[in-house]
Amino acid sequence: MWKFGGIIASQPYKKVVEDLSVYPGTKWFPGAKLNFAENMLKFKDKQLAFVFQGETKVSRKMTYAELNKVVARLAKSLREIGVKVGDRVVSYIPNLIETAIAMLAATSIGAIWASCGAELQPSAVIDRFGQIEPKVLFTVDGYYYRDKIFKIISNAKKVVEVIPSIEKVIVVSYISDGKPDISSFPNAVHWDDFISKEDKPEIQFEQLPFDHPVYVVFSSGTTGKPKCMVQSAGGVLINHLKELILSTDLKRNDVINYITAPSWMMWNWLISSLTVGATIFLYDGNPLYPDPLRMFELMEKHKISVFGTSASYIHYLMGVDAKPAEKYDLSTLREISQTASTLSPEGFEYVYKEIKKDLYFNSISGGTDINGCFAGAIPILPVYSGELQGPALAMKIKSYNDNAEPVLDEQAELVCEAPAPSMPIYFWGDDDNMTKYKSAYFDHFKDIGKNVWRHGDYIVIHSDTGGITFWGRSDAVLKPSGVRIGTAEIYNVIEQLTEISDTLVIGQKWEGDIRIIMFVLLNEGYELTDELKDKIRKTLREKTSPRHVPKLILEAPPDGIPYTFSNKKVEIAVTKIIHGMEVANRSALRNPTSLDFYEKVKDELK
Repeated sequence: MWKFGGIIASQPYKKVVEDLSVYPGTKWFPGAKLNFAENMLKFKDKQLAFVFQGETKVSRKMTYAELNKVVARLAKSLREIGVKVGDRVVSYIPNLIETAIAMLAATSIGAIWASCGAELQPSAVIDRFGQIEPKVLFTVDGYYYRDKIFKIISNAKKVVEVIPSIEKVIVVSYISDGKPDISSFPNAVHWDDFISKEDKPEIQFEQLPFDHPVYVVFSSGTTGKPKCMVQSAGGVLINHLKELILSTDLKRNDVINYITAPSWMMWNWLISSLTVGATIFLYDGNPLYPDPLRMFELMEKHKISVFGTSASYIHYLMGVDAKPAEKYDLSTLREISQTASTLSPEGFEYVYKEIKKDLYFNSISGGTDINGCFAGAIPILPVYSGELQGPALAMKIKSYNDNAEPVLDEQAELVCEAPAPSMPIYFWGDDDNMTKYKSAYFDHFKDIGKNVWRHGDYIVIHSDTGGITFWGRSDAVLKPSGVRIGTAEIYNVIEQLTEISDTLVIGQKWEGDIRIIMFVLLNEGYELTDELKDKIRKTLREKTSPRHVPKLILEAPPDGIPYTFSNKKVEIAVTKIIHGMEVANRSALRNPTSLDFYEKVKDELK
């Protein structure tokens, strides 16, 4: 992959890997020297590197030649204020072109990058950045969401007031016609005033070891302070090249988009499309505004060929009976990729029926932890409804039962039996024995002699197709009468009903057993009547089993289903509340006020 992906390195590696049995802690490509940003900026022509659309408000474009130039100018300015190898540079910005420019400038110097989207509240940003003590913060005057303006300079000031290591703040103008007022913001300077005015500065790409840190990415933080996972420049680079070139089949003439934000590793993954020389379409805002087919309008206009989205987005389109193929010319669209949560088999069918019958649809799954996939896209294999096509290339994954035995055709834990280059090199602040790292991934099967990465997903590997079905997080598995049920088994059935917009199911300890409680969000015009409850129960009984039928069905208020910033449902937080336990870190949720409803109803469920 190193040779096939065309990795640029000033010094070759001595061997591919030192010792695969050292897990975690494997050393990949010892002896190599390279720079992450240099590999991102190898194209320097007039092809578009970025097309940006900020909802209905702002549009911008930038060529590869322009990108190289502006990165060089910003890198020069960062060096002039003392940014050096190993310093942390962070951003609190939406999905703008400037976010990518800042990352590239920082990593060209060998600084370590971390980012939070502008939608995060200050407490969530502080929980993340406060642990890694950054020197420089990039931020923004605000952002748009459903055409409303959200100003965040005051939020950024709160972050800086709490994190004393931040020496300089660079403010990007996005919602302002001119420069926003930052006169009361200590150490702040406008982007335009900070960036070097030199017309053609030379950029110096620091040559560093393969395992030099490039990114700190954060866990969701729903059970405490987010874990700070440090990933290597070479590991992320070679993994993204593998997934973009081989799994996604990305070419120079492609226009690629993923609905994401800089809070999620899919942003890092998307920006790595620069290594292939493709055009990246960045979208910031609500993808369903001003109407559910907004993204298809943009696909037609900008000739997007690779589109990435979530299961919830596809299920929403299904729920409103959207028919994109009837309204828009999608002739350039050749691939749709889906991640974040489990997509129902009916969701697969919908894509081919209502979006495009002759495209390549793939569902992928991996994680922030590895900045990539454990399973997903393999373009030379068939696509089966409800299944990821197979293990990601060079990922030795299995499904283990409780006895740590590999099993097929039954639900079990996703494990990875061998190391991979993009796994974290360490956790920030961990000890020399990597205690936190090992506890997070390697302790689960340790007592029965298995040193494997246990990811926390509940899966089935199918013997007939080789495909993989994901059934939700294993810590959210329901166990009525001891029978293990993945939450996605229920979601995939009930979220097909026209009355239902969204659902959440949890298991509550009840009279010596576990009872399933379902919370439903209803589509407009529907009520949770006894007839609808009977329909839900009957549908689950017929399409799954009597064990899947909830004992209680309750209506949740609008925006009442909690989600992480990477668009995953948070069953565990609601489970804790219902059992009278504290939720440690509400700021880790995209919609923390959603939990207020469960606090109110918990006494009724005793």
